[in-house]
Amino acid sequence: MSKNRYPRLLGILPLLGTLLLTGCNMTLLDPKGQVGLDERNLIITATLLMLLVVVPVIVMTFLFAWKYRASNTDAVYTPKWSHSTKIEVAIWTIPVLIIIALGYITYKSTHALDPYKPLESDVKPITIEVVALDWKWMFIYPEQGIATVNKIVFPAHTPINFKVTSDSVMNSFFIPALGGQIYAMAGMQTKLHLIANQNAEMDGISANYSGAGFTGMKFKAIATSQEDFDAWVSEVKKAPKQLEKAEYEALAKPSQNNPVELYSSVTPNLFQIIVDKYEGMKPGKPMHHEKKEHEMAAMEGMDMSSHSAAGAEE
Repeated sequence: MSKNRYPRLLGILPLLGTLLLTGCNMTLLDPKGQVGLDERNLIITATLLMLLVVVPVIVMTFLFAWKYRASNTDAVYTPKWSHSTKIEVAIWTIPVLIIIALGYITYKSTHALDPYKPLESDVKPITIEVVALDWKWMFIYPEQGIATVNKIVFPAHTPINFKVTSDSVMNSFFIPALGGQIYAMAGMQTKLHLIANQNAEMDGISANYSGAGFTGMKFKAIATSQEDFDAWVSEVKKAPKQLEKAEYEALAKPSQNNPVELYSSVTPNLFQIIVDKYEGMKPGKPMHHEKKEHEMAAMEGMDMSSHSAAGAEE
């Protein structure tokens, strides 16, 4: 076997990798919502600004190598050259200006794309409560009184107010085609505001490793017309399953690659109940005790009486 065989194969690998990438769907650069579109424009703008430095450096590297090659006898040879004010000004001023521009754009976009900031729209928003479980996503529609697992449907051109928490370890809720991601944490509620600009079926994922079933923790996000959304809600209301306490406790147990499930009704205020389960995790927040105030007062009175009796005996 030729000794040069393996080096040749290694040289082909980058080309093969490039060919494989041609089949990838670059979701972040093909957004279906306004937030995703703004984030894509930010990525492109920042990249182009940084290329203002990168591209000239790459070009000049080849030009310098060509001009000052050993065979070019016309190139000026100055072995004692050490400083040029013009070059120093250029290599410092241009990057500083780019950093200032990037800083301004980042500051402005950070506030404009704040996930807690409601989206401006003439259309009434829809609220979806999100609960991260092991290893699945549970969605509650409080206004419609239904719930689903690993699937959400919502009308396009309508703001979506996501309220997110976890009944397990920390996770991350992410619909790449709509833009933005937000962490889901036990005992806390985070918010995310998104909107779909067109009808589409999108993939939702967990963007934070959370254990053995992490790879299967995916869901479908479907943006549709208002009429189709209303029809879907009516269909879910006919589902045989109801998300009561016992049903939820069974659902919350770890399971991998969980199928889509629909619930025609849901325990009132279930989302807040899940958040309050971890009340003791919040530093400085007083715990609620089952004993009533008069019972506590009675116990204090008994304690004072016992002290008085003890003092009388002495």
